Amino acid sequence: MRIKELLNQRFSAAMQAAGIPSECSPILALSGKPQFGDYQANGAMAAAKRLKSNPRELAEKIIQLVELDSVADKLEIAGPGFINIHLSDAFLTACLSENTLHTKGESVHSGDRQTVVVDYSSPNLAKEMHVGHLRSTIIGDAVAQVLEYQGHKVVRQNHMGDWGTQFGMLIAELEQQLSEGEQAELALGDLEIFYQQSKKHFDEDPGFADTARAYVVKLQSGDAHCRTLWEKFIQVSVAHNLEIYRQLNVGLSAEHIMPESAYNDDLQNVLDDLMAAGIAVESEGAKVVFLDELADKNGNPSVMIVQKSGGGFLYATSDLAAMRYRVNQLHADRILYFIDARQSLHMKQVFAAARKAGFVSDSVSLEHHPFGTMMGKDGKPFKTRSGGTVKLADLLVEAVERAEQLLRSKNTDLGDDEIKAIARSVGIGAIKYADLSKTRTNDYIFDWDAMLSFDGNTAPYLQYAYTRIRSIFRKAGLDADTFSADICLTAAQEKTLVMKLLQFDDIVDQVAAEGYPHILCNYVYELASAYMAFYEHCPVLKDEVADNIQKSRLQLCKLTSETIAKGLELLGIEVMEKM
Repeated sequence: MRIKELLNQRFSAAMQAAGIPSECSPILALSGKPQFGDYQANGAMAAAKRLKSNPRELAEKIIQLVELDSVADKLEIAGPGFINIHLSDAFLTACLSENTLHTKGESVHSGDRQTVVVDYSSPNLAKEMHVGHLRSTIIGDAVAQVLEYQGHKVVRQNHMGDWGTQFGMLIAELEQQLSEGEQAELALGDLEIFYQQSKKHFDEDPGFADTARAYVVKLQSGDAHCRTLWEKFIQVSVAHNLEIYRQLNVGLSAEHIMPESAYNDDLQNVLDDLMAAGIAVESEGAKVVFLDELADKNGNPSVMIVQKSGGGFLYATSDLAAMRYRVNQLHADRILYFIDARQSLHMKQVFAAARKAGFVSDSVSLEHHPFGTMMGKDGKPFKTRSGGTVKLADLLVEAVERAEQLLRSKNTDLGDDEIKAIARSVGIGAIKYADLSKTRTNDYIFDWDAMLSFDGNTAPYLQYAYTRIRSIFRKAGLDADTFSADICLTAAQEKTLVMKLLQFDDIVDQVAAEGYPHILCNYVYELASAYMAFYEHCPVLKDEVADNIQKSRLQLCKLTSETIAKGLELLGIEVMEKM
Protein backbone atom coordinates (compact mmCIF):
# COMPACT_ATOMS: atom_id res chain seq x y z
CA MET A 1 0.00 0.00 0.00
CA ARG A 2 1.33 3.40 -1.03
CA ILE A 3 -0.41 5.67 1.45
CA LYS A 4 0.92 8.84 -0.11
CA GLU A 5 -0.41 7.79 -3.53
CA LEU A 6 -3.85 7.02 -2.03
CA LEU A 7 -3.99 10.37 -0.24
CA ASN A 8 -2.86 12.15 -3.38
CA GLN A 9 -5.69 10.57 -5.38
CA ARG A 10 -8.33 11.41 -2.77
CA PHE A 11 -7.20 15.01 -2.26
CA SER A 12 -6.79 15.61 -6.01
CA ALA A 13 -10.39 14.49 -6.53
CA ALA A 14 -11.59 16.75 -3.70
CA MET A 15 -9.67 19.74 -5.06
CA GLN A 16 -11.16 19.30 -8.51
CA ALA A 17 -14.62 18.96 -6.96
CA ALA A 18 -13.93 22.25 -5.20
CA GLY A 19 -13.34 23.91 -8.57
CA ILE A 20 -9.54 23.95 -8.32
CA PRO A 21 -7.71 23.42 -11.66
CA SER A 22 -6.40 19.87 -12.10
CA GLU A 23 -2.79 21.04 -12.50
CA CYS A 24 -2.80 22.19 -8.86
CA SER A 25 -1.19 19.52 -6.68
CA PRO A 26 -2.28 18.58 -3.14
CA ILE A 27 1.44 18.86 -2.20
CA LEU A 28 1.46 15.94 0.24
CA ALA A 29 4.30 15.48 2.70
CA LEU A 30 5.04 13.46 5.79
CA SER A 31 4.48 15.43 8.93
CA GLY A 32 7.62 16.36 10.85
CA LYS A 33 5.88 16.24 14.23
CA PRO A 34 3.26 13.71 15.46
CA GLN A 35 1.09 16.43 17.02
CA PHE A 36 0.56 17.80 13.50
CA GLY A 37 -0.68 14.49 12.18
CA ASP A 38 0.92 11.82 10.02
CA TYR A 39 0.74 13.62 6.67
CA GLN A 40 0.08 17.18 5.56
CA ALA A 41 -1.69 18.41 2.43
CA ASN A 42 -0.26 21.83 1.65
CA GLY A 43 -1.77 22.50 -1.77
CA ALA A 44 -4.58 24.79 -0.63
CA MET A 45 -2.29 27.81 -0.26
CA ALA A 46 -0.85 27.61 -3.79
CA ALA A 47 -4.32 26.97 -5.21
CA ALA A 48 -5.77 29.90 -3.27
CA LYS A 49 -3.08 32.21 -4.59
CA ARG A 50 -3.92 31.14 -8.13
CA LEU A 51 -7.66 31.54 -7.56
CA LYS A 52 -7.17 34.73 -5.50
CA SER A 53 -9.20 33.27 -2.64
CA ASN A 54 -8.76 32.70 1.10
CA PRO A 55 -6.52 29.65 1.69
CA ARG A 56 -8.10 28.58 4.98
CA GLU A 57 -11.58 28.77 3.46
CA LEU A 58 -10.37 26.74 0.49
CA ALA A 59 -8.76 24.19 2.82
CA GLU A 60 -12.08 23.88 4.70
CA LYS A 61 -13.88 23.25 1.43
CA ILE A 62 -11.34 20.53 0.50
CA ILE A 63 -11.82 18.84 3.90
CA GLN A 64 -15.57 18.75 3.39
CA LEU A 65 -15.19 17.08 -0.01
CA VAL A 66 -12.32 14.64 0.55
CA GLU A 67 -13.34 10.99 1.11
CA LEU A 68 -11.22 9.68 3.97
CA ASP A 69 -13.82 8.16 6.32
CA SER A 70 -12.04 4.80 6.58
CA VAL A 71 -8.55 6.29 6.34
CA ALA A 72 -8.22 9.20 8.75
CA ASP A 73 -9.45 9.79 12.30
CA LYS A 74 -9.12 13.53 12.06
CA LEU A 75 -8.41 16.33 9.57
CA GLU A 76 -7.55 19.79 10.83
CA ILE A 77 -6.48 23.11 9.36
CA ALA A 78 -3.31 24.67 10.70
CA GLY A 79 -1.57 27.97 10.01
CA PRO A 80 -2.45 29.73 6.78
CA GLY A 81 -4.03 26.63 5.21
CA PHE A 82 -2.12 23.44 5.99
CA ILE A 83 -4.31 20.35 6.27
CA ASN A 84 -3.07 17.95 8.96
CA ILE A 85 -4.04 14.32 8.35
CA HIS A 86 -4.26 11.96 11.32
CA LEU A 87 -4.47 8.40 9.95
CA SER A 88 -6.51 5.86 11.87
CA ASP A 89 -4.85 2.95 13.64
CA ALA A 90 -7.32 0.56 12.00
CA PHE A 91 -6.34 1.80 8.54
CA LEU A 92 -2.61 1.50 9.25
CA THR A 93 -2.83 -1.99 10.69
CA ALA A 94 -5.03 -3.08 7.79
CA CYS A 95 -2.46 -1.72 5.34
CA LEU A 96 0.32 -3.58 7.10
CA SER A 97 -1.66 -6.81 7.31
CA GLU A 98 -2.88 -6.74 3.74
CA ASN A 99 0.33 -5.48 2.24
CA THR A 100 2.55 -8.19 0.77
CA LEU A 101 5.85 -6.65 1.69
CA HIS A 102 8.88 -7.15 -0.44
CA THR A 103 7.50 -9.33 -3.20
CA LYS A 104 9.83 -9.00 -6.17
CA GLY A 105 8.26 -7.85 -9.39
CA GLU A 106 4.98 -6.61 -7.95
CA SER A 107 5.86 -3.07 -6.98
CA VAL A 108 4.72 -1.45 -10.25
CA HIS A 109 1.64 -2.07 -12.37
CA SER A 110 2.24 -4.21 -15.46
CA GLY A 111 1.34 -1.30 -17.72
CA ASP A 112 4.07 0.84 -16.14
CA ARG A 113 6.87 -1.68 -16.53
CA GLN A 114 9.75 -0.64 -18.70
CA THR A 115 12.88 -2.05 -20.25
CA VAL A 116 15.70 -0.27 -18.46
CA VAL A 117 19.30 -0.59 -19.67
CA VAL A 118 21.78 0.14 -16.90
CA ASP A 119 25.35 0.95 -17.95
CA TYR A 120 27.66 0.58 -14.97
CA SER A 121 31.06 -0.51 -13.70
CA SER A 122 32.68 -0.39 -17.17
CA PRO A 123 36.31 -0.82 -16.08
CA ASN A 124 39.32 -0.37 -18.33
CA LEU A 125 40.56 -3.87 -19.20
CA ALA A 126 44.07 -2.58 -19.74
CA LYS A 127 44.54 -2.31 -15.98
CA GLU A 128 43.44 -3.85 -12.72
CA MET A 129 40.29 -2.44 -11.14
CA HIS A 130 41.05 0.26 -8.59
CA VAL A 131 39.01 2.21 -6.03
CA GLY A 132 37.84 4.56 -8.76
CA HIS A 133 35.71 1.72 -10.15
CA LEU A 134 33.94 1.08 -6.85
CA ARG A 135 31.29 3.81 -7.05
CA SER A 136 30.09 3.06 -10.57
CA THR A 137 29.91 -0.64 -9.77
CA ILE A 138 27.99 -0.56 -6.51
CA ILE A 139 25.77 2.47 -7.17
CA GLY A 140 24.74 1.13 -10.58
CA ASP A 141 24.09 -2.32 -9.13
CA ALA A 142 21.95 -0.98 -6.29
CA VAL A 143 19.74 0.98 -8.70
CA ALA A 144 19.54 -2.04 -11.03
CA GLN A 145 18.42 -4.19 -8.07
CA VAL A 146 15.76 -1.64 -7.11
CA LEU A 147 14.38 -1.45 -10.64
CA GLU A 148 14.32 -5.23 -10.89
CA TYR A 149 12.54 -5.46 -7.56
CA GLN A 150 9.87 -3.11 -8.88
CA GLY A 151 9.21 -5.42 -11.82
CA HIS A 152 11.00 -3.62 -14.63
CA LYS A 153 13.02 -5.58 -17.18
CA VAL A 154 16.57 -4.61 -16.32
CA VAL A 155 19.34 -5.20 -18.83
CA ARG A 156 22.78 -4.80 -17.27
CA GLN A 157 25.48 -3.57 -19.63
CA ASN A 158 29.12 -3.64 -18.64
CA HIS A 159 30.68 -1.41 -21.29
CA MET A 160 34.24 -2.52 -20.59
CA GLY A 161 37.06 -0.52 -22.11
CA ASP A 162 38.87 -3.05 -24.32
CA TRP A 163 39.60 -0.89 -27.37
CA GLY A 164 41.58 2.18 -28.35
CA THR A 165 45.12 3.56 -28.18
CA GLN A 166 46.01 1.90 -24.89
CA PHE A 167 45.54 -1.54 -26.40
CA GLY A 168 47.76 -0.72 -29.34
CA MET A 169 50.34 0.24 -26.72
CA LEU A 170 49.86 -3.00 -24.77
CA ILE A 171 49.99 -5.18 -27.88
CA ALA A 172 53.24 -3.55 -28.93
CA GLU A 173 54.69 -4.15 -25.45
CA LEU A 174 53.54 -7.76 -25.37
CA GLU A 175 54.96 -8.46 -28.82
CA GLN A 176 58.27 -6.95 -27.77
CA GLN A 177 58.44 -9.09 -24.62
CA LEU A 178 57.46 -12.24 -26.48
CA SER A 179 60.18 -11.58 -29.06
CA GLU A 180 62.64 -11.48 -26.17
CA GLY A 181 61.57 -14.91 -24.98
CA GLU A 182 59.06 -13.97 -22.26
CA GLN A 183 55.99 -16.11 -21.75
CA ALA A 184 52.65 -14.39 -22.20
CA GLU A 185 51.35 -15.62 -18.86
CA LEU A 186 54.40 -14.21 -17.11
CA ALA A 187 54.24 -10.95 -18.99
CA LEU A 188 50.59 -10.48 -18.06
CA GLY A 189 50.94 -11.68 -14.50
CA ASP A 190 50.44 -8.21 -13.07
CA LEU A 191 48.37 -6.03 -15.36
CA GLU A 192 49.25 -2.83 -13.52
CA ILE A 193 53.02 -3.31 -13.83
CA PHE A 194 52.67 -4.37 -17.45
CA TYR A 195 50.60 -1.26 -18.21
CA GLN A 196 53.15 1.00 -16.53
CA GLN A 197 55.98 -0.58 -18.56
CA SER A 198 54.15 -0.10 -21.83
CA LYS A 199 53.14 3.47 -20.93
CA LYS A 200 56.78 4.30 -20.15
CA HIS A 201 57.85 2.95 -23.55
CA PHE A 202 55.04 4.86 -25.25
CA ASP A 203 56.01 8.15 -23.60
CA GLU A 204 59.78 7.78 -24.07
CA ASP A 205 60.16 5.98 -27.41
CA PRO A 206 58.61 7.74 -30.46
CA GLY A 207 59.15 4.62 -32.61
CA PHE A 208 57.30 2.46 -30.08
CA ALA A 209 54.50 5.04 -29.93
CA ASP A 210 54.11 5.00 -33.72
CA THR A 211 53.97 1.19 -33.66
CA ALA A 212 51.32 1.32 -30.94
CA ARG A 213 49.16 3.74 -32.94
CA ALA A 214 49.49 1.56 -36.03
CA TYR A 215 48.39 -1.45 -34.03
CA VAL A 216 45.24 0.35 -32.94
CA VAL A 217 44.19 0.82 -36.55
CA LYS A 218 45.14 -2.80 -37.35
CA LEU A 219 43.12 -4.06 -34.39
CA GLN A 220 40.09 -2.03 -35.39
CA SER A 221 40.50 -3.32 -38.95
CA GLY A 222 40.39 -6.95 -37.78
CA ASP A 223 44.08 -7.90 -38.13
CA ALA A 224 44.30 -11.54 -36.94
CA HIS A 225 47.74 -11.26 -35.30
CA CYS A 226 46.82 -8.17 -33.31
CA ARG A 227 43.53 -9.70 -32.27
CA THR A 228 45.27 -12.84 -30.92
CA LEU A 229 47.60 -10.74 -28.76
CA TRP A 230 44.69 -8.51 -27.68
CA GLU A 231 42.65 -11.51 -26.57
CA LYS A 232 45.41 -12.54 -24.15
CA PHE A 233 44.86 -9.32 -22.22
CA ILE A 234 41.12 -9.58 -22.30
CA GLN A 235 41.02 -13.09 -20.84
CA VAL A 236 43.26 -12.19 -17.92
CA SER A 237 41.54 -8.91 -17.14
CA VAL A 238 37.96 -10.17 -17.42
CA ALA A 239 38.71 -13.05 -15.04
CA HIS A 240 40.11 -10.54 -12.54
CA ASN A 241 37.02 -8.31 -12.84
CA LEU A 242 34.54 -11.15 -12.41
CA GLU A 243 36.28 -12.19 -9.20
CA ILE A 244 35.97 -8.63 -7.88
CA TYR A 245 32.24 -8.64 -8.70
CA ARG A 246 31.82 -11.93 -6.83
CA GLN A 247 33.51 -10.50 -3.75
CA LEU A 248 31.47 -7.30 -3.94
CA ASN A 249 28.22 -9.28 -4.21
CA VAL A 250 26.99 -7.40 -7.26
CA GLY A 251 24.81 -8.74 -10.06
CA LEU A 252 27.36 -8.49 -12.88
CA SER A 253 28.49 -11.62 -14.69
CA ALA A 254 30.16 -12.55 -17.97
CA GLU A 255 26.82 -12.41 -19.81
CA HIS A 256 26.49 -8.69 -19.05
CA ILE A 257 29.78 -7.75 -20.70
CA MET A 258 29.25 -5.64 -23.81
CA PRO A 259 32.66 -4.05 -24.32
CA GLU A 260 33.66 -1.32 -26.74
CA SER A 261 34.91 -3.95 -29.19
CA ALA A 262 31.38 -5.38 -29.52
CA TYR A 263 30.43 -2.32 -31.53
CA ASN A 264 33.50 -2.25 -33.77
CA ASP A 265 31.64 -3.48 -36.86
CA ASP A 266 29.09 -0.67 -36.52
CA LEU A 267 31.52 2.22 -36.00
CA GLN A 268 31.93 2.95 -39.70
CA ASN A 269 28.15 2.77 -40.15
CA VAL A 270 27.69 5.29 -37.34
CA LEU A 271 30.21 7.60 -38.97
CA ASP A 272 28.65 7.20 -42.43
CA ASP A 273 25.19 8.01 -41.07
CA LEU A 274 26.48 11.08 -39.25
CA MET A 275 28.28 12.28 -42.37
CA ALA A 276 25.29 11.62 -44.64
CA ALA A 277 23.06 13.63 -42.34
CA GLY A 278 25.54 16.49 -42.25
CA ILE A 279 25.88 16.13 -38.50
CA ALA A 280 29.55 15.13 -38.72
CA VAL A 281 31.91 17.03 -41.02
CA GLU A 282 35.56 16.81 -41.91
CA SER A 283 37.82 19.18 -40.01
CA GLU A 284 41.64 19.11 -40.23
CA GLY A 285 41.53 15.50 -41.42
CA ALA A 286 39.30 14.34 -38.58
CA LYS A 287 35.54 13.73 -38.56
CA VAL A 288 33.89 16.09 -36.11
CA VAL A 289 30.41 16.85 -34.75
CA PHE A 290 29.84 20.51 -33.90
CA LEU A 291 27.03 20.84 -31.37
CA ASP A 292 25.42 24.27 -31.29
CA GLU A 293 23.08 22.90 -28.64
CA LEU A 294 25.98 22.86 -26.19
CA ALA A 295 27.64 26.12 -27.27
CA ASP A 296 29.69 28.03 -24.70
CA LYS A 297 28.85 31.52 -23.48
CA ASN A 298 30.59 33.00 -26.51
CA GLY A 299 28.47 31.00 -28.93
CA ASN A 300 31.22 28.54 -29.88
CA PRO A 301 29.76 25.07 -30.53
CA SER A 302 30.85 22.10 -28.46
CA VAL A 303 33.24 19.86 -30.44
CA MET A 304 33.03 16.06 -30.43
CA ILE A 305 35.52 14.07 -32.54
CA VAL A 306 34.16 10.76 -33.86
CA GLN A 307 37.16 9.73 -36.01
CA LYS A 308 40.77 10.85 -35.70
CA SER A 309 42.78 11.95 -38.70
CA GLY A 310 44.66 8.63 -38.63
CA GLY A 311 41.42 6.67 -39.03
CA GLY A 312 40.95 5.56 -35.43
CA PHE A 313 37.57 5.86 -33.76
CA LEU A 314 36.97 7.32 -30.29
CA TYR A 315 34.89 6.66 -27.18
CA ALA A 316 32.12 8.87 -28.52
CA THR A 317 31.77 6.70 -31.63
CA SER A 318 31.43 3.47 -29.67
CA ASP A 319 29.04 5.17 -27.23
CA LEU A 320 26.80 6.18 -30.14
CA ALA A 321 26.92 2.65 -31.54
CA ALA A 322 26.03 1.30 -28.11
CA MET A 323 23.03 3.62 -27.91
CA ARG A 324 21.76 2.41 -31.28
CA TYR A 325 22.11 -1.19 -30.12
CA ARG A 326 20.33 -0.52 -26.85
CA VAL A 327 17.43 1.22 -28.56
CA ASN A 328 17.07 -1.02 -31.63
CA GLN A 329 18.05 -4.42 -30.22
CA LEU A 330 17.35 -4.18 -26.50
CA HIS A 331 14.28 -1.94 -26.97
CA ALA A 332 15.20 0.31 -24.07
CA ASP A 333 12.68 2.75 -22.57
CA ARG A 334 15.32 4.18 -20.23
CA ILE A 335 19.11 4.07 -20.50
CA LEU A 336 20.95 4.88 -17.28
CA TYR A 337 24.66 5.65 -17.22
CA PHE A 338 26.51 5.51 -13.91
CA ILE A 339 29.66 7.33 -14.90
CA ASP A 340 32.05 9.69 -13.12
CA ALA A 341 30.90 13.33 -12.92
CA ARG A 342 34.05 14.34 -14.80
CA GLN A 343 32.49 12.77 -17.91
CA SER A 344 29.43 15.01 -17.78
CA LEU A 345 30.35 17.02 -20.88
CA HIS A 346 31.13 13.85 -22.84
CA MET A 347 27.75 12.36 -21.94
CA LYS A 348 25.93 15.59 -22.87
CA GLN A 349 27.68 15.56 -26.24
CA VAL A 350 26.84 11.93 -26.95
CA PHE A 351 23.20 12.39 -25.87
CA ALA A 352 22.81 15.49 -28.05
CA ALA A 353 24.43 13.86 -31.10
CA ALA A 354 22.32 10.71 -30.70
CA ARG A 355 19.10 12.75 -30.57
CA LYS A 356 20.18 14.95 -33.48
CA ALA A 357 21.04 11.94 -35.64
CA GLY A 358 17.77 10.17 -34.83
CA PHE A 359 19.58 7.25 -33.20
CA VAL A 360 17.45 7.76 -30.09
CA SER A 361 13.86 8.99 -30.15
CA ASP A 362 12.40 11.44 -27.64
CA SER A 363 10.42 8.58 -26.08
CA VAL A 364 13.62 7.01 -24.74
CA SER A 365 15.00 8.54 -21.55
CA LEU A 366 18.79 9.07 -21.62
CA GLU A 367 20.09 9.64 -18.09
CA HIS A 368 23.60 10.29 -16.86
CA HIS A 369 23.76 9.64 -13.11
CA PRO A 370 27.14 11.11 -12.16
CA PHE A 371 29.00 10.50 -8.94
CA GLY A 372 31.73 12.23 -6.97
CA THR A 373 35.14 11.02 -5.83
CA MET A 374 36.27 8.85 -2.94
CA MET A 375 38.61 11.08 -0.89
CA GLY A 376 41.19 10.36 1.77
CA LYS A 377 41.21 12.05 5.18
CA ASP A 378 43.58 14.64 3.69
CA GLY A 379 40.81 15.82 1.38
CA LYS A 380 42.58 14.49 -1.72
CA PRO A 381 41.57 11.50 -3.92
CA PHE A 382 42.08 8.28 -1.96
CA LYS A 383 45.59 6.86 -2.52
CA THR A 384 48.04 4.43 -0.95
CA ARG A 385 50.48 5.79 1.64
CA SER A 386 53.09 5.97 -1.10
CA GLY A 387 50.72 7.99 -3.27
CA GLY A 388 49.83 5.18 -5.69
CA THR A 389 46.45 4.00 -6.90
CA VAL A 390 44.64 1.71 -4.46
CA LYS A 391 43.75 -1.58 -6.14
CA LEU A 392 40.16 -2.60 -5.46
CA ALA A 393 41.18 -6.20 -4.75
CA ASP A 394 43.59 -5.00 -2.03
CA LEU A 395 40.92 -2.76 -0.51
CA LEU A 396 38.47 -5.66 -0.20
CA VAL A 397 41.09 -7.91 1.42
CA GLU A 398 41.88 -5.20 3.97
CA ALA A 399 38.18 -4.65 4.70
CA VAL A 400 37.65 -8.31 5.56
CA GLU A 401 40.83 -8.45 7.66
CA ARG A 402 39.82 -5.36 9.65
CA ALA A 403 36.30 -6.73 10.18
CA GLU A 404 37.72 -10.03 11.43
CA GLN A 405 40.00 -8.23 13.90
CA LEU A 406 37.03 -6.22 15.13
CA LEU A 407 34.83 -9.30 15.61
CA ARG A 408 37.55 -11.19 17.50
CA SER A 409 38.08 -8.18 19.77
CA LYS A 410 34.49 -8.47 20.94
CA ASN A 411 35.25 -11.86 22.55
CA THR A 412 32.53 -13.53 20.55
CA ASP A 413 31.58 -17.13 21.22
CA LEU A 414 31.41 -17.82 17.50
CA GLY A 415 33.65 -20.46 15.94
CA ASP A 416 36.59 -19.61 13.72
CA ASP A 417 34.79 -20.47 10.46
CA GLU A 418 31.74 -18.47 11.53
CA ILE A 419 33.88 -15.43 12.34
CA LYS A 420 35.58 -15.58 8.95
CA ALA A 421 32.24 -15.84 7.11
CA ILE A 422 30.71 -13.00 9.13
CA ALA A 423 33.85 -10.88 8.67
CA ARG A 424 33.51 -11.16 4.92
CA SER A 425 29.89 -9.93 5.01
CA VAL A 426 30.65 -7.19 7.53
CA GLY A 427 33.83 -5.95 5.82
CA ILE A 428 32.44 -5.87 2.29
CA GLY A 429 29.12 -4.51 3.53
CA ALA A 430 30.88 -1.72 5.42
CA ILE A 431 32.76 -0.51 2.34
CA LYS A 432 29.66 -0.62 0.15
CA TYR A 433 27.35 1.06 2.64
CA ALA A 434 29.82 3.82 3.46
CA ASP A 435 29.74 4.74 -0.21
CA LEU A 436 26.06 4.14 -0.94
CA SER A 437 24.90 6.08 2.12
CA LYS A 438 26.48 9.28 0.82
CA THR A 439 24.70 11.46 -1.70
CA ARG A 440 25.87 10.13 -5.07
CA THR A 441 26.91 13.45 -6.53
CA ASN A 442 29.11 14.39 -3.57
CA ASP A 443 32.69 13.47 -2.83
CA TYR A 444 33.10 11.56 0.42
CA ILE A 445 35.86 10.80 2.92
CA PHE A 446 37.00 7.19 3.15
CA ASP A 447 37.37 6.38 6.86
CA TRP A 448 37.93 2.80 8.09
CA ASP A 449 36.96 3.54 11.70
CA ALA A 450 33.71 5.26 10.75
CA MET A 451 32.53 2.66 8.24
CA LEU A 452 33.27 -0.33 10.53
CA SER A 453 31.59 1.21 13.57
CA PHE A 454 28.67 -0.58 15.20
CA ASP A 455 27.17 2.81 16.04
CA GLY A 456 25.43 5.25 13.73
CA ASN A 457 24.40 4.96 10.10
CA THR A 458 26.71 2.10 9.09
CA ALA A 459 26.33 -1.37 7.62
CA PRO A 460 27.59 -3.13 10.80
CA TYR A 461 25.00 -1.28 12.89
CA LEU A 462 22.17 -2.31 10.55
CA GLN A 463 23.44 -5.87 10.19
CA TYR A 464 23.58 -6.16 13.97
CA ALA A 465 20.10 -4.64 14.31
CA TYR A 466 18.76 -7.40 12.09
CA THR A 467 20.62 -10.05 14.07
CA ARG A 468 19.28 -8.74 17.40
CA ILE A 469 15.70 -8.82 16.17
CA ARG A 470 16.07 -12.38 14.91
CA SER A 471 17.54 -13.40 18.28
CA ILE A 472 14.24 -12.43 19.96
CA PHE A 473 12.50 -15.23 18.08
CA ARG A 474 15.21 -17.74 19.00
CA LYS A 475 14.85 -16.72 22.65
CA ALA A 476 11.07 -17.19 22.40
CA GLY A 477 11.49 -20.56 20.68
CA LEU A 478 9.64 -19.33 17.59
CA ASP A 479 10.35 -19.54 13.87
CA ALA A 480 10.45 -15.95 12.64
CA ASP A 481 9.88 -16.98 9.02
CA THR A 482 6.57 -18.71 9.73
CA PHE A 483 5.33 -16.55 12.61
CA SER A 484 2.22 -14.46 11.93
CA ALA A 485 -0.12 -12.45 14.13
CA ASP A 486 -2.61 -9.59 14.01
CA ILE A 487 -1.30 -6.13 14.87
CA CYS A 488 -2.88 -3.90 17.49
CA LEU A 489 -1.43 -0.51 18.35
CA THR A 490 -1.21 0.42 22.02
CA ALA A 491 1.67 2.90 22.08
CA ALA A 492 2.86 5.88 20.04
CA GLN A 493 6.16 4.11 19.29
CA GLU A 494 4.25 1.25 17.65
CA LYS A 495 2.41 3.62 15.35
CA THR A 496 5.66 5.40 14.46
CA LEU A 497 7.22 2.06 13.54
CA VAL A 498 4.20 1.04 11.44
CA MET A 499 4.28 4.36 9.60
CA LYS A 500 7.96 3.85 8.82
CA LEU A 501 7.39 0.27 7.61
CA LEU A 502 4.67 1.45 5.24
CA GLN A 503 7.00 3.97 3.60
CA PHE A 504 9.18 1.26 2.05
CA ASP A 505 7.60 1.19 -1.42
CA ASP A 506 7.54 4.99 -1.65
CA ILE A 507 11.27 5.02 -0.90
CA VAL A 508 11.96 2.35 -3.50
CA ASP A 509 9.97 4.35 -6.06
CA GLN A 510 12.07 7.42 -5.33
CA VAL A 511 15.37 5.55 -5.70
CA ALA A 512 14.20 4.00 -8.97
CA ALA A 513 13.19 7.39 -10.37
CA GLU A 514 16.16 9.43 -9.17
CA GLY A 515 19.02 6.92 -8.93
CA TYR A 516 20.09 7.93 -5.41
CA PRO A 517 20.72 4.83 -3.24
CA HIS A 518 21.48 6.97 -0.17
CA ILE A 519 17.72 7.57 0.12
CA LEU A 520 17.24 3.86 0.77
CA CYS A 521 20.21 3.79 3.17
CA ASN A 522 18.73 6.64 5.19
CA TYR A 523 15.36 4.91 5.25
CA VAL A 524 16.77 1.62 6.58
CA TYR A 525 18.69 3.51 9.27
CA GLU A 526 15.59 5.50 10.27
CA LEU A 527 13.61 2.25 10.40
CA ALA A 528 16.21 0.65 12.68
CA SER A 529 16.12 3.77 14.89
CA ALA A 530 12.32 3.68 15.05
CA TYR A 531 12.53 0.03 16.02
CA MET A 532 15.00 0.77 18.84
CA ALA A 533 12.62 3.40 20.24
CA PHE A 534 9.76 0.88 19.97
CA TYR A 535 11.80 -1.88 21.67
CA GLU A 536 12.84 0.38 24.55
CA HIS A 537 9.29 1.52 25.29
CA CYS A 538 7.30 -1.58 24.31
CA PRO A 539 8.36 -4.82 26.08
CA VAL A 540 8.02 -7.88 23.89
CA LEU A 541 8.81 -11.05 25.86
CA LYS A 542 8.22 -9.86 29.44
CA ASP A 543 5.72 -11.91 31.46
CA GLU A 544 3.42 -8.98 32.21
CA VAL A 545 2.72 -8.36 28.51
CA ALA A 546 -0.71 -9.64 27.43
CA ASP A 547 -0.63 -12.49 24.92
CA ASN A 548 -2.31 -10.58 22.06
CA ILE A 549 -0.02 -7.58 22.57
CA GLN A 550 3.07 -9.81 22.72
CA LYS A 551 2.10 -11.48 19.46
CA SER A 552 1.41 -8.09 17.86
CA ARG A 553 4.83 -6.80 18.90
CA LEU A 554 6.51 -9.95 17.67
CA GLN A 555 4.82 -9.40 14.31
CA LEU A 556 6.22 -5.86 14.24
CA CYS A 557 9.64 -7.30 15.04
CA LYS A 558 9.30 -9.76 12.17
CA LEU A 559 8.20 -7.13 9.66
CA THR A 560 11.02 -4.83 10.73
CA SER A 561 13.67 -7.54 10.32
CA GLU A 562 12.28 -8.44 6.89
CA THR A 563 12.29 -4.82 5.77
CA ILE A 564 15.83 -4.18 7.00
CA ALA A 565 16.96 -7.34 5.22
CA LYS A 566 15.20 -6.40 2.00
CA GLY A 567 16.55 -2.85 2.07
CA LEU A 568 20.10 -4.11 2.58
CA GLU A 569 19.61 -6.81 -0.05
CA LEU A 570 18.68 -4.18 -2.64
CA LEU A 571 21.89 -2.38 -1.69
CA GLY A 572 23.84 -5.61 -2.18
CA ILE A 573 24.60 -6.05 1.53
CA GLU A 574 24.18 -9.36 3.36
CA VAL A 575 22.60 -9.97 6.77
CA MET A 576 23.49 -12.73 9.22
CA GLU A 577 21.48 -14.68 11.78
CA LYS A 578 24.41 -14.40 14.20
CA MET A 579 27.08 -11.74 14.72
